[in-house]
Amino acid sequence: METLMGVTFRDFVLIAADMSNAHSVLLMKDDEDKLYRISSKLVMAVSGEAGDTTQFAEYIAKNVQLYKMRNGYELSPHATANFTRRNLADYLRSRSPYFVNMLLAGYDNETGPQLYFLDYLASLVKIPFAVHGYGGFFALTIMDRYHRPDMTVEEGYDLLKKCVREIQKRLVINQPNFKVQVVDKDGVRDLPPITAKALVLEEVK
Repeated sequence: METLMGVTFRDFVLIAADMSNAHSVLLMKDDEDKLYRISSKLVMAVSGEAGDTTQFAEYIAKNVQLYKMRNGYELSPHATANFTRRNLADYLRSRSPYFVNMLLAGYDNETGPQLYFLDYLASLVKIPFAVHGYGGFFALTIMDRYHRPDMTVEEGYDLLKKCVREIQKRLVINQPNFKVQVVDKDGVRDLPPITAKALVLEEVK
């Protein structure tokens, strides 16, 4: 019922998440922020049970900040992904597992941009592009067809717009707004949200 998207390019990573908060057949709000800034060059997109997503994302973010305070440097995206997976695996074997799916997008000064796919069963894989949720039925095929590592930020943003346009056209679930962020050597910054209204205006022009 939720959609998270991430795409890796040569010098940056784009990550997007729908902004809908639904309960059963009701849309509670359409401005939910599902992107959590973990460190200066690391973003986590989270979907799943409402309470679990907030609690687990904040737990990971606070522990990463604590590590930086104790050691004087930040965890790399690779280390953060493995720390997150280990915690998910431990909680999965406890009486209070977290039902969360995540995309972890970061930039490492030595190895460059990275994107990690994690699910509620504590699976972890590094991949060039990924989608969580029903939107993946449409977005993954578009990414597979049009993705190129040498794309610019503008071209990557247009690729995400292709995916969102197809999701809004063909998916019965209403997902009108998507928040987008880019992670590169300069850190994390917001890009304009991809909204149904903006896409319609583009088609009219």
